[in-house]
Amino acid sequence: MTGTRTTNVIVVGGGYAGVMAANRLTHRDDVTVTLINPRPHFVERIRLHQLVGGSDDAVVGYRKVLADRVRLVVDSVTRIDPAERTVTLATGDTVGYDYLVYAVGSGSADPRVPGAARFAYPIATLEEAQRLRPVLAAAPATAPVTVVGAGPTGIEIAAELAETGRAVTLVCGGLLGPYLHPRGRRSVARQLATLGVTVLDGPGTKVTTVTRDAVRLDDGRELPSAVTIWTAGFGVPDLAARSGLSTDALGRLRTDETLTSVDDVRIVAAGDSAAPSDLPVRMSCQAAVQLGPQAAETVLARIAGGQPAALAVGFAGQCISLGRRAGIVQLARRDDTATSLHLGGRAVARIKEWVVRSTVKQLEYEARRPRTRNRWFSDDSRRQLLRDHPGVTPAIH
Repeated sequence: MTGTRTTNVIVVGGGYAGVMAANRLTHRDDVTVTLINPRPHFVERIRLHQLVGGSDDAVVGYRKVLADRVRLVVDSVTRIDPAERTVTLATGDTVGYDYLVYAVGSGSADPRVPGAARFAYPIATLEEAQRLRPVLAAAPATAPVTVVGAGPTGIEIAAELAETGRAVTLVCGGLLGPYLHPRGRRSVARQLATLGVTVLDGPGTKVTTVTRDAVRLDDGRELPSAVTIWTAGFGVPDLAARSGLSTDALGRLRTDETLTSVDDVRIVAAGDSAAPSDLPVRMSCQAAVQLGPQAAETVLARIAGGQPAALAVGFAGQCISLGRRAGIVQLARRDDTATSLHLGGRAVARIKEWVVRSTVKQLEYEARRPRTRNRWFSDDSRRQLLRDHPGVTPAIH
């Protein structure tokens, strides 16, 4: 590498996308990388249901997954000032940057259901899962537990707790596992039934009220519930909006296809908090580990004076735990459309554990050998979507 000037890059957020981006940025020796994250350790978000169930702590030391050249600052960013190219931290300090990678991730959505914020327990973050764990431990073994939301998180936590002997009701608010193909959905329903989970799906299963000891549905039913767990929907932090940057309706940073902010070419987004061309990909670890390196490559291309490549993302499906001894792999096309093919049973529990472990291994590998991972096979149908969509154009500064 030539040149004497050092380029300072800040990565805001230390989840899957942020860590991948930070590690990839160390490919250039003349780039200094600072990762700012409110926690001193990496959270394996896809293990949070295990934390609640008591089989894992869902954390890994950052020094295991971060490149040695990445400086870790344990703090929260309260504001981004694009004009001054600085961020303000919760401690009051300011940190300057040449480029910023916005990877703040996602969390629990505002339930907007009376009583839910007060009496239900979300589990989208480490702190939320840690808060729920002692509540469950204090509840009698026979106490009814209600899980609201039947996406992967809801299914996994319902199965995890039922396997420990808890009396669990899964309230779907519609379809069980909306992502799943009907064949995969039937397989999941059978396994949940085997574990003793009561599944309430279809019409009339939307929650209208949560109280201290009950959940009411829109068909008039009232379910006794000593502990109510809320897994319906995700939201994103409002840091971008508070900083005057353009966001979509959910609060994700609006970018072009290179993941560059529509407001500022010095800001690039990755992971759940990115909305490229107003056509964001599914919030998931699977997407985050692809978007993180691509956000870094956009920054590296700009530093080198080149043209960043367009987003390339492809999906393989969805892997869901059904307790510690079973699971399902729902296969999908690259455009994230579920197919009729799925794998189920005990072998999938081992596959899911391998997937979770290999995700951390992927972070470690990128930390030691940045820029050695190739892109995933991308979804070609995105090009057609973009042709049919007006898209967005970044501001040039």
